[in-house]
This record gives sequence, C-alpha cells and structure tokens, in this order.
Amino acid sequence: MKMLQVMTRNSYTIEGLYEAIKDKQFTAGQPMYTIHCSYPIIAFPPVDKRNQVWITPGGYGECNIFYVQKQEQAGGENILQNAVTNQLTFGIAGLKGKVGENARYCEWLVDCTAYELYNLGL
Repeated sequence: MKMLQVMTRNSYTIEGLYEAIKDKQFTAGQPMYTIHCSYPIIAFPPVDKRNQVWITPGGYGECNIFYVQKQEQAGGENILQNAVTNQLTFGIAGLKGKVGENARYCEWLVDCTAYELYNLGL
C-alpha cells in the first residue's frame, strides 16, 4: 500500500476538504465523498476492485494533515467479496492489488493526487 502525507494550510474535516475539492480536476478522476465501514473518506474512481486512490484525514475532526493512499475499492461489500476471493484462491487474487500494471498505475495516481492536492494551496 502506498501512502503519502499532504499538509494543508487550513484545517478541514474530511467533509470540508471534500467541499473544497469536489469541483477540481484530478488525474485520478472526480473525487467522491463516501463512507467505508463507518469511516468517511474521499475516494476516486477505482482502477479495479483492488486499486483505488483514497484521501483520509490524519486525525479526528478538523486537521491539516491528510493521507493520499492506494487501497482496495471502498465499500463494505467489496471487503467481503475480496476476502472471500482471497480465501478461495489462497491469496493469489490479492496479488492484483500489489503487483501488475493496475497496481503501478494506481501508485502513480497516488503521486499525482498528492501533488495536485498540495498545489491547490488549501
């Protein structure tokens, strides 16, 4: 999993950060506010079920540290599907999130997103 830290000039909740960036252009696509297992995140369109760019807060409430990271596709149903698939394939299916063209592409999108978020000067 790739993770980069981005500091903003102002403090935001994750919802506030989403409001500030929802209309901005990112290489990873249009940001979406979503809940992943009761945890609010900003997610971008998934590359595949194993590769998606997320923005998560570095603390609770308002903060000025956010993490741009590569994760599996957000959503409780995806956690279950991926876990079952990993068990049935003895972990081989999970390798798609760690190696291969899509994994490298998603890591590049993490780099782009962190750079673009920082350069917004929020």
